[in-house]
Amino acid sequence: MSGTVLAVGAHPDDIEFMMAGTLLQLVRKNWEAHVFVVASGSLGSAVTDRDETVRIRHEEARRAAEIMGAHFHSPIVDDLEIFYTLPLLRKVSAVIRQVKPTIILTHSPSEYMEDHECTCRLVVSSAFCRGMQNFETDPAVNIMTENLTVYHCLPYGLRDPLNRIVSPDFYVDTGECLESKKKALASHRSQKEWLDQSQGIDSYIHSMLDMSRRMGRDSGVFEHAEGWIRHNPLGFCEENDRPLENALGPQLIRHT
Repeated sequence: MSGTVLAVGAHPDDIEFMMAGTLLQLVRKNWEAHVFVVASGSLGSAVTDRDETVRIRHEEARRAAEIMGAHFHSPIVDDLEIFYTLPLLRKVSAVIRQVKPTIILTHSPSEYMEDHECTCRLVVSSAFCRGMQNFETDPAVNIMTENLTVYHCLPYGLRDPLNRIVSPDFYVDTGECLESKKKALASHRSQKEWLDQSQGIDSYIHSMLDMSRRMGRDSGVFEHAEGWIRHNPLGFCEENDRPLENALGPQLIRHT
């Protein structure tokens, strides 16, 4: 099977860190891929001002999308301004109705950073109201009547805000796509420098690889993996709709 997949991250580089391997696996199977970065990355620098930072990070995110073979949807708000508000809900809903995805990949509802959690809430609500004729989007887009399935990646650090380990429903083998995932993440050069300085996340790509190996080890099968949790299907799809599992087949193993 093939279809359309939409990956939604809060900031430039979030998709590349935790979702890109799975997105790339779907692209390899001829899925049409879209990436939507909600926030501009405006606060991601200790050197450049807001406008220059946004420009740099926008270019980096576009380049990463090109590497992944995905259509790019531009940010709609600045960093730390992702709130569960009606104006943002209308904008996120417009993207989902425009793309009409079969699969949505997005953040965990329980994350170390509220921008990530709020992005998840906006995405889930927007997906839920995709077919509501009386809900107006910004810009106006016709409703989407097709089913879609929402999947949540594991949080950065693989723990929730209270530092408890988060376990996935299943793992996706990302070893075949690892070099492309690394290349896409490396496009965000400015973010590597910012995270090193602001959060002590040393060696940007190495941090991603450490998490990738950890999930591979936890899978018991793969060397590198990404973990996923399927959202409650009520209001989104049928109970037996499992498009990601069906598309990836041997590249996926369920958590035991």
